[in-house]
Amino acid sequence: MDAWIELFSTSYGVLSIVTIIGVIVMAAWFYRYFVTKMEESEREEKQRQKQGQAGRPSGQT
Repeated sequence: MDAWIELFSTSYGVLSIVTIIGVIVMAAWFYRYFVTKMEESEREEKQRQKQGQAGRPSGQT
């Protein structure tokens, strides 16, 4: 119980909480950023494949 009191009542405890929250927010942001970029890259690749296949004669890859 004393640890909780120290965590919320001292300057280094509050800074620790701020740091932990900051790391969690950054992790969530990076996760969302990378997932969005991967999906975007996947869509672009599928679009390139469709465009490439439409311009080729049948039977060629």
